[in-house]
Amino acid sequence: MAEIEVRGLSKTFEKDKVVVDALRDVNLQIDKGSIYGIIGMSGAGKSTLVRCLNYLEKPTKGQVIVGGEDLGTLREKELLLKRRNISMIFQHFNLLMQKNVVENICFPLEIQGLGKQEARKKAIELLEIVGLTEKEKAYPAQLSGGQKQRVAIARALAADPKILLCDEATSALDPQTTASILELLQDINRRMGITIVIITHQMSVVRKICTHVAIMQAGEVAEQGEMEAVFKHPKSKAARKMILGDNEPELAGQLVEQLVADKKIRIVFSANSAFEPVIANMILKFKAPVNILRANTRNVGGLAVGEMILGLPPEPALQAAIEKYLVERGLEIEEVTGDVE
Repeated sequence: MAEIEVRGLSKTFEKDKVVVDALRDVNLQIDKGSIYGIIGMSGAGKSTLVRCLNYLEKPTKGQVIVGGEDLGTLREKELLLKRRNISMIFQHFNLLMQKNVVENICFPLEIQGLGKQEARKKAIELLEIVGLTEKEKAYPAQLSGGQKQRVAIARALAADPKILLCDEATSALDPQTTASILELLQDINRRMGITIVIITHQMSVVRKICTHVAIMQAGEVAEQGEMEAVFKHPKSKAARKMILGDNEPELAGQLVEQLVADKKIRIVFSANSAFEPVIANMILKFKAPVNILRANTRNVGGLAVGEMILGLPPEPALQAAIEKYLVERGLEIEEVTGDVE
C-alpha cells in the first residue's frame, strides 16, 4: 500500500528572467513502512523533491498524495494538520542552542498544546528510544554530532509521525557515527512502522538500509526500484555511475587497483550465486589472464553482496567465451565503459 504517491511532479523556479526546471515529471510510489532512498549528486533536484513531499515547496505541476489525500487540494489549516504526520530531520540538526535536550524535544509538543508534564514524560521516553537518557539536561553545545542528530530524531518522533523525511541527515557525520544513526533509523522503522524517506548523495547510505531507491539526475528520476535489483543490475547511466563510484571498502571489500583493459565487465554475486571458485576455475579453463580491477563485498539491505570488475583479454572470441562461461554459472554480467575509479 502506498504511503506517498508522486504523479507527474514538476517544479520551476524563475528569478531575474532566468528559468530553472528543478524537477521534471517525477513519478514515485513509496510504500507504507518502507525505507526509501532518493539519491543524486548536487543539483539533481532531490532536496527540492523532499520539500515538495510535505508541500513546504508547492509544485508547479503534478500531485503529491499522502495517505490517500492530495496535498494540493487541502486548505492551509488542513495542510498544517497533515504535516503533523510528516516529520523531518536535517544535515545540521536545527536544535535550539539555548534549550537543553529535554526542552528541545518538548518544544514542538508544547506548541501543539500538550501540558508541560506530559510533554516531559514523552520526551524522556523518546530519549530512551534514541539512547540518550543520560543527556537529558545537556545543551546542544555539549553534544557530539551523532548525539545532536539523535536529539533531532527524538524531536521529530515527538508528534507520532507516520512519515520521517531525512534530508542529508548523515552528511555531516563521520562513517562510524553515520552507521549508528542508520541502525537507529532501521530500529525505529521496525519498531514503529514509520515510513522513512532518505535524501542523500551517498550510495553507501541507501544500500545499507533502504528497501527501494530512486536515482535522480538533472531533475528527473533516471531509475527506480528495489535496492538490491538496482544495485545488481543498474539500467541507467546515472545508476551505473553512482554504483561504480561507490568505493567505500566494507567487510572483505577493497579497491584492488586500477588497470587498463580492452574490455571490462561487472559481475555481482551473493551467497546463493555459486559454490565454486568461479574466477580461478575460469582462468584455469581458458589459460588466459583476467585482471581483477575491483573487488568488493557490500552490505545491500542487510545482505552481503559481492561485486567484481574484470578486465578481459583482448581477443573478441575469448571475451565471448568467458562471458558465456560466467552466464552458465548463474552470474549476470554487464559491460563497464570508462575508467574504474
